[in-house]
Amino acid sequence: MKRGVLFAIGAYILWGLFPLYWKQLETVPALEIVAHRILWSFVFIFGVMILTKRVRGLWRDARRPRVFLTYTASAVLLSINWLTYIWGVNSGYIVEASLGYFINPLVSVLLGVIFFRERLRLVQWVAIGLAAVGVGYLTVRYGSLPWIGLVLAFSFGTYGLIKKRASLEALEGQTLEMALLLIPALFFLLHLEGQHVAAFGHTGPGTVFLLAFGGVVTAVPLLMFAAAARRIPLSMIGILQYIAPSLQFSIGVWVYNENFSTSRLIGFCFIWSALLIYTLEGLHRRRKTRIESLIEL
Repeated sequence: MKRGVLFAIGAYILWGLFPLYWKQLETVPALEIVAHRILWSFVFIFGVMILTKRVRGLWRDARRPRVFLTYTASAVLLSINWLTYIWGVNSGYIVEASLGYFINPLVSVLLGVIFFRERLRLVQWVAIGLAAVGVGYLTVRYGSLPWIGLVLAFSFGTYGLIKKRASLEALEGQTLEMALLLIPALFFLLHLEGQHVAAFGHTGPGTVFLLAFGGVVTAVPLLMFAAAARRIPLSMIGILQYIAPSLQFSIGVWVYNENFSTSRLIGFCFIWSALLIYTLEGLHRRRKTRIESLIEL
C-alpha cells in the first residue's frame, strides 16, 4: 500500500503543479497547446504500449463498435477539459480552474444519482446543497456563472462516468483516446504550419521543448494514478485528490497574485465546507461498516 500512496501523492502533486508548466506557454494559443499535448501524449503512451507488447490487443478491442463509441465520447470530453483548463490558466483564472477540481467529487456523486440511481444519505445531500449555495453566491456576486470551474467539473465528472463503464485498462484506454484525437490534432497543426502561424519550430527551442515534453507531463501522472488506483482504497484516493486543486489554488493566489476578494472567499468557504462534510461523513460511514463487519465475524 505504501507504494500506492506514493504513486497517488506523486500524481496529484504533478497535476497541482500544472499551472506552473502551462504558464510558460502562455504566448501560444490554448488550442495549439492542446493539439501538441494530444500528439506528444500519443507518441509517449504508444511507445509504452509497444514496449509492453499490448498493441495487438488494443487494435482488436478498438474495432468493437461499443468500445469505439465509448472512447470517442470520453476523448471529446477530455479535450474539452484540457482546452478549458489551459485557456483558464493562461488567461489568469487559475483560482477559478481550481474551483472545478474542488467541486468535481460532488459533481461525480450527483451524476451517479442521475445516471446510476445511486441513493445519497442526508449528510451527502447537505454537502451538495452547500456547494450549490457557494456556486450560486459566486454567480450573484460576480454577475455570471463561474463557467470555467463548472465546465472543468462537469466535463471531468462525465468523463469519469463514461470511464466507469469502459472496458479497457487505463493504459489502453488512454492510448485509444489519444489515437482518436490524433488526426484532428495533426490536421490543425498542419493548418497552422501552412498559415505560417505555428509556434512549434518558430518561437525558439524552449517553446519547442515545452510543447513536446507536454506529452510526458500529461502521461506520467495518468500512469501513476492508474498504478495507485490498483493498490490503495478509493477512500484514500478520495482524500488525496484534494492535493491537486489545493496546490493550484495556492499557485494562483500566491505565485500569480490572482484576485481573491472577500466575496470569493465566502463562496469558496461554502464549497470547502461541503467537501469537508462529505469527506468526514464518508470516512465515518466506512469506519462504522468495517467495525460492524468485524463484530459479525
